[in-house]
Amino acid sequence: MSVSLAVAAIPEGLAAIVAVVLSIGVTSMSKKNAIIKKLPAVETLGSVNIICSDKTGTLTQNKMTVQRYFNLDGEIAVERDKENAATEDAKLLAKAMVLSSDATYENGNGTGDPTEIALLLLGDDLGIDRKTVNAENKRVDEYSFDSDRKLMSTLNENNGKFTVYTKGAIGNLLKISTHVLLNGEIVPITDEHKSKYNDATDAMSNNALRTLGVAFKEVSSAIPATEMEKDLVLIGVVGMIDPPRSEVKESILKAKQAGITTIMITGDHKNTAFAIAKELGIAENIDQAITGQDIEDFPEAEFTEKAVGFRVFARVSPEHKVRIVHALKSHGNIVSMTGDGVNDAPSLNAADIGVAMGITGTDVAKGASDMILTDDNFATIVSAIEHGRNIYNNIKKSVIFLLTCNLGEVVTMFAAILIGWEAPLIATQLLWINLITDSFPAVALGMDPGSPDVMKEKPRNSKESFFAGGAAFHLILGGFLIGALTILAFWFGYYEHGYSPFDHSVPAEIVEYARTMAFMVLVMCQLFYSLAMRHSSKSIFQVGIFTNKYLVGAILLGIFLQLFVIEIPFMQRAFHLQMLDLQGWIMAILLGLVPLFFNEILKIFIRARNRKKGV
Repeated sequence: MSVSLAVAAIPEGLAAIVAVVLSIGVTSMSKKNAIIKKLPAVETLGSVNIICSDKTGTLTQNKMTVQRYFNLDGEIAVERDKENAATEDAKLLAKAMVLSSDATYENGNGTGDPTEIALLLLGDDLGIDRKTVNAENKRVDEYSFDSDRKLMSTLNENNGKFTVYTKGAIGNLLKISTHVLLNGEIVPITDEHKSKYNDATDAMSNNALRTLGVAFKEVSSAIPATEMEKDLVLIGVVGMIDPPRSEVKESILKAKQAGITTIMITGDHKNTAFAIAKELGIAENIDQAITGQDIEDFPEAEFTEKAVGFRVFARVSPEHKVRIVHALKSHGNIVSMTGDGVNDAPSLNAADIGVAMGITGTDVAKGASDMILTDDNFATIVSAIEHGRNIYNNIKKSVIFLLTCNLGEVVTMFAAILIGWEAPLIATQLLWINLITDSFPAVALGMDPGSPDVMKEKPRNSKESFFAGGAAFHLILGGFLIGALTILAFWFGYYEHGYSPFDHSVPAEIVEYARTMAFMVLVMCQLFYSLAMRHSSKSIFQVGIFTNKYLVGAILLGIFLQLFVIEIPFMQRAFHLQMLDLQGWIMAILLGLVPLFFNEILKIFIRARNRKKGV
């Protein structure tokens, strides 16, 4: 009896079933472009309430096109794949952009950064022969791009003459430029020149154009990289568009309805970032945007307090990203952060869910992440959160179902022993139930189709108990009901043959028959009860009986296995069972359906209460 009670109390298949359900869910997510590296991340996904996303390539298409450029001649529009008239100053601007780029573009195929590819195409549109330019201006040295400087410089040699070409953020170029190019002449830079460049940059940024400036200087000989970005001659600035992905706006709205806030983090100009954010529905006014410089100006405590009010972080460095994540998390938020570069690893580690780009991401970023997007698309993050919520719900259904079944077994065994009856079930019968007939419906519940309403709910509190939301109530009620019905079936097995469980010297075959009744009713209760576990408030008819074909198959398989155990003589002997008569079968089926019917009636009251609350 002690062994039987111990077997009833321990859900032997629980650990394996949770692992199986989790693996099935993760495999499903991988087919939707989200690769989960760490299984516990699935649970965290269901609690995410802030998504920090990069702009370029994630929210946008990462397909840059230069639309206009500005120098002291004025602002000029550029038409793609057409001949554009260009002054010598404009051609020098295009030449400088070409020579300070590492991308390639030939025969319609480009390699390298999309921004630099767009600059090469600008050279084509302004009549620059890129092959000749590159051949005549051999690159001698370069000063690679750095997220702090936001600049890149190259040193090129042409017939013994050396020239530095520097491209990058116009604000940073203005700080290190001492001259400007005006109608082919190099003149000292003035406040008026700076004002014109700043106004042109703001105008382009307000139209969602990403801006990039370029400058040059001639030097007498090769110079070290640290000397390249000094005393430059500013040539001009270009404005390029990176259109938002068509599906992103809808995904952001979907996330908002699910109680998830989207935050844009980018290295772009504040106005450019805000223009895109406003178009996508991330931000409503410019006060919700802040730059990396502003972050540095804030005292740590003040920034931590105000961080949750911002929706756009522009001109930020990787160090700023870490500060942003820590500030958001300090308010109790569960934060997801995207990244693709080596320097993004600290912020990916700091976030609750680090998301690396599968296409443009570095191995370091992927190694530091919890999830990898194989399509670099923001919409996939929202889809992954939806999948994460559904997987968590499915695991919860499976676990609560298994624990309810085990509680029913414990109640059956404990109550019968307490009142002095024979054990309604022996250890081998309980093991059969726990390992076979319980397990298939539990796995099938873990494969339940996603609820269409899951993204209309608020994020789950990460500190919320697994038994919250009425799960504990359903577990206890279901367990005691199944236990009571099994005890009733055990009693009926005696009663049908004119005996009582309290009688002494009852024939062994009568005890076996009563145990067979208890065995069948317990299994039937559990199999049919699995249908009720699919939703806590919706009827099985609202959910759809056949929408989870795996569960229907599991129930039919469970019934078949029970018949196999009872019908086959050697299995009968192994499990000490007997064939039921017609009355016994009718009783077993009717009692088996009681938990399902009872649960359906209970759901009517739950739905009425929810309507009253406006849920």
